[in-house]
Amino acid sequence: MRRWHKAAALAALATMLGLPAQAQILVGQTAGFSGIVAAGVKETADGAQLYLDMVNARGGVNGQKIEVISLDDKFDPKLAAENARKLIEEHNVTALFLTRGTPHNEAIVPLLDKHGVPLVGPSTGAMVLHKPVRKHVFNVRATYQREAEKVVSHLASMGITRIGVVLADDSFGADGLAGAQRGLEQAKLQPVVLEKFDRAKPNFAPIAAKVVQSQAQAVLMLASGSAVVDGYAAFRNAGSTAQIVTLSNNASSGFAKSLGANARGVIVTQVFPNERSSHYPLVREAHDLAKAKGQEISPAMLEGYTAAKVLVEGLRRAGPKPTREKVQVALESLQKFDLGGLEITYGPDDHTGLDFADLSIIGTDGKFRR
Repeated sequence: MRRWHKAAALAALATMLGLPAQAQILVGQTAGFSGIVAAGVKETADGAQLYLDMVNARGGVNGQKIEVISLDDKFDPKLAAENARKLIEEHNVTALFLTRGTPHNEAIVPLLDKHGVPLVGPSTGAMVLHKPVRKHVFNVRATYQREAEKVVSHLASMGITRIGVVLADDSFGADGLAGAQRGLEQAKLQPVVLEKFDRAKPNFAPIAAKVVQSQAQAVLMLASGSAVVDGYAAFRNAGSTAQIVTLSNNASSGFAKSLGANARGVIVTQVFPNERSSHYPLVREAHDLAKAKGQEISPAMLEGYTAAKVLVEGLRRAGPKPTREKVQVALESLQKFDLGGLEITYGPDDHTGLDFADLSIIGTDGKFRR
């Protein structure tokens, strides 16, 4: 367990001593706090905590503080499902929150349906969580397919015609590929190289040789964290000068740092406004709270912060004694809810959330530029 918040520990102690427990709302999270996506997961969780700490400092929701129980699944779908089971059945959480990864969330959905547990802000843009509508999944961010389609169209508009696609051989990679292929079709292009790799044991040497041979001008990498870093390094070492492009699952400061000298010029799609765009109240709020803690907002932190706002509003509307069913109904009542310059709407037949998508490029200072 990554953290069991102080109030939760005190409540357990109070129960042992026969004292009245402090009122609280338990929310569960399973994500890869260790492993290849650890940097992004930490930033997303930190962004959410910024908002939750502020809410709790003001008395919580309807007099109850929100406590997040976060478990490390090491980015393993099987462990993610087991963690979700523990959170739901043993910790009796009211909702799940910011679960990370496409196959991981797919593994969790049956548990949500079995126990009627709402999941707010899964940290994935998988289309499988959007269509058909998953009753208990409330997406906040846009889909990977929209991101991939947008970035391929952008490359084509710049006159880049030799585009390669390298993807993890899992449901995330397949999902992003569907969007990339739409972008390629619209531009009347075929990928000059299309290669899959084993997510658990990637071997980029043979793929790098094919990238060089194809003379790709740009390569879209549909993968997570260190897999993109290692793949990019292999391409460069093999002699490729292709522009590297990846999706918003890698939009963290930690990812940019892990690229080292290769960071400059990497294109990363984004699903939230520029984290330095002060005309969005959402960004200003997050920036001010982060600054007070000596932190700097990253795109991944903004994702967590936004998801936390949706979670808190669902809990608030659920009333003083929120149950899983009440939170489900409350979330589906959100209509044009203003997150701070962005509106979100749900309904029984629409759990898509936001549709915002943009492009960024990593500058010489390691920061994302729009």
